[in-house]
Amino acid sequence: MSRLSRRTEAGAPAGDTPAAQVAGFIARFDPPVARLLRAARRALRQRFPTAVELVYDNYNALAIGWAGSERASDVIVSVAGYARGVSLYFTHGARLPDPTGRLEGQGKQGRFVRLTDTAILAQAAIVALLDAATRDARTPLPQTGRGRTVVKSISARQRPRRSAAPVPARSRARESARTTPRGGETSRRRRSSA
Repeated sequence: MSRLSRRTEAGAPAGDTPAAQVAGFIARFDPPVARLLRAARRALRQRFPTAVELVYDNYNALAIGWAGSERASDVIVSVAGYARGVSLYFTHGARLPDPTGRLEGQGKQGRFVRLTDTAILAQAAIVALLDAATRDARTPLPQTGRGRTVVKSISARQRPRRSAAPVPARSRARESARTTPRGGETSRRRRSSA
């Protein structure tokens, strides 16, 4: 059985349309992260209408990239959704001009910008980065036509897509007391009896 013939965690059969699959992948996130993912995806699809949208529902994150072909190495920019937020990732960000210092990351190739709101995508510095990344693309985007979505992989095992609910301080203290190693209790008793 291929990876794409399994059911997704959201319950949609992998044989569904790519749009239905992506909707299911995004639905697994907390509502604020899911809203931001949907809005960022919509904005980037409008910006790159002829691009091939490549979707990877990986172990660490849901990554949606825009490329001139179906090759992952041709991805210009992508949006990555994690349990705690969304990032705009520039595949070749290390070589992009970044006079305002918006790009984060220390890798040899990629750089990212944390998205807290889709308005960030319209900021002049980010638009300039998107323009530069598009100009420098190894495989240029098609001039005409309509883009399509391709679900490239669905990981069988994945990190949780929702943030763990914060535990109140009192509950943490009780949990800590219950999980104290027995050796710690024994050594305290020995000290007090000496």
